[in-house]
Amino acid sequence: MHPIVFLPLFITIIIVISAYTTSKGSIVILENPNGKGFTMDFKEWSSKDKCELSLNKGDMLQFKIDREDGEIALAVCGKNGQEPYAGKNLESGIFTVTVSETDKYDIIITGKDATGKVTVKNVGSNAK
Repeated sequence: MHPIVFLPLFITIIIVISAYTTSKGSIVILENPNGKGFTMDFKEWSSKDKCELSLNKGDMLQFKIDREDGEIALAVCGKNGQEPYAGKNLESGIFTVTVSETDKYDIIITGKDATGKVTVKNVGSNAK
C-alpha cells in the first residue's frame, strides 16, 4: 500500500483523539490584586485547572461555590504532601478549609459540563 493512503487515515485518528482530550467550554481565572485569593468563572467547562497560593499554618481558605450546572470537584494539595480538602459533586454554598502547615498549595478544580463560579479567599489565621 502507498503511504498516501495512510496519511488521511492517520490525520483522522489524530483529530478524533484530540477532540476527546481537549478541554471544552471556557474558564477565566482572575487573581486578587493582593495575592490572597482568586475567582474562577466557567461556562460549559469540562477539564481540570489549578491555582497556587502560599499559605501559613492556621490560614483559613473560604470557598464560595455558585454552581449553575454540571459537576464541580475541588482539591487543596500542599507541595509537601498535605491534602486538607478534597470534594466532588459540590453544590452552591460557602465553606472554609484550614491548613495545618506553611506551604505552597495547589487549589485544583475539575469540571464536567460545569457552569458557575468559584471564589477562593485566604481569610487569615484562626489562631490567636
